[in-house]
Amino acid sequence: MKSTVETLSPTRVRLAIEVPFAELEPSLMKAYREIGAQVTIPGFRKGKVPAQVIDQRVGRGAVLQEAVEEAIPQQIVAAVKEHDVKLLGRPEVDIQEFADGQPLKFTAEVDVRPEVELPELSAISVEVDPIQIDDSEIETQVDGLRQRFATLKTVERAAADGDFVQIDLLATVDGAEVEGGQASNVSHEVGSGQLLPGLDEVLVGLSAGDEQSFVTQLVGGDHAGKDADVKVTVRTVKEKELPELDDEFAGLASEFDTLDELRGNLSERLTRVKKVEQLYAARDKALTEIVKLSGVPAPEGVVRDEVAQRKQSMAQELERVGASLAEYLEAEEKTEEQIDAELAEAATEGVKIQLVLDALADANDIQVSDDEFGHEIVHRAQRVGMAPQAYYDQLVQAGLAASVFGDVRRGKALAQIMESVIMKDTDGNVLTLDDLRGADDHEGHDHD
Repeated sequence: MKSTVETLSPTRVRLAIEVPFAELEPSLMKAYREIGAQVTIPGFRKGKVPAQVIDQRVGRGAVLQEAVEEAIPQQIVAAVKEHDVKLLGRPEVDIQEFADGQPLKFTAEVDVRPEVELPELSAISVEVDPIQIDDSEIETQVDGLRQRFATLKTVERAAADGDFVQIDLLATVDGAEVEGGQASNVSHEVGSGQLLPGLDEVLVGLSAGDEQSFVTQLVGGDHAGKDADVKVTVRTVKEKELPELDDEFAGLASEFDTLDELRGNLSERLTRVKKVEQLYAARDKALTEIVKLSGVPAPEGVVRDEVAQRKQSMAQELERVGASLAEYLEAEEKTEEQIDAELAEAATEGVKIQLVLDALADANDIQVSDDEFGHEIVHRAQRVGMAPQAYYDQLVQAGLAASVFGDVRRGKALAQIMESVIMKDTDGNVLTLDDLRGADDHEGHDHD
């Protein structure tokens, strides 16, 4: 195999590769074996069909095509190693010349990792807003606890927003009952919007024993998208009774004896949460500044693939909640072009950050131990509810284990940035990575 490399831009090269026909022999033999195992030809067992018979029945061209498709990735890998190309993304292949018995000539344009000139980290300084805790935020936390310990009391009046009702539902389309469209004794909070569109508006003003019909559009089942007539019958109306805000409530809702102690603890917890948010804001500002100072370009092909992946994830997430991209665009009053532009901007910045972190990891010879990699596998497996070994096996099968390894390495590079860059709030208080670790220890969870 002969190859040359041509630099097209700081992030892209073109490999020109020529493979003598003799070097394609292993791929040709493999193609004959695989085709022979798939085809059924009278008089021959599968896998035992002679090459000349396959040429006659299937065609020599099909064998050559399969051999070339198998050989090209191997030749690209060999050329990448020969020229020490730091490959990123998927190659774009263009076959220039190929005929039976003749050399295979093709080009492969690939994105490559650009050279990154890292700034002196200790010379970078970023500022973020100081932590502020308003009394209203503490009271919001207290009110949340009161809501959790509220009790329901049956009332003899019409339902209002915030009340809980027990209801029966019956849906029909064109007079026929919808399959699965009947439900009895359903508990529902009026105004929560958790059930059918239009239901909450009908429930307000209804008392126990009242019936009311309304029209709503079904979102699932055989009648998805059709209007259905829904009859709702109210069984009971209950209102929430909040506990008195006193020391007795503090003892009920927490391990503290007084309301003042409870409020103090909530203030401490909220301070830790805001400390984490503050450090993340400083981290993001530091990354933005480093990317700006390094002037790192983003490989177009990698960004394009990242945008496609993010858009696919968005569509899948919308599908899981019973919506479509078109509905999302309408709700957000945006065009698909605007969404594509937003995704491209975010993907470009994300790719640049990865390149900077990789360059920093290379420059400082950052290594990932087996324990660190294993801890990340366990952590990710727990998040998706899988056994660690099964999760790891799934990663290996999908070819993503190296990606997780890279993420751990970048995480260590990011920690080095946060230890080296000067981070302060506008009051002059210095922020350190130890603050984040301390907040994590108190909260009992990790942050990526």
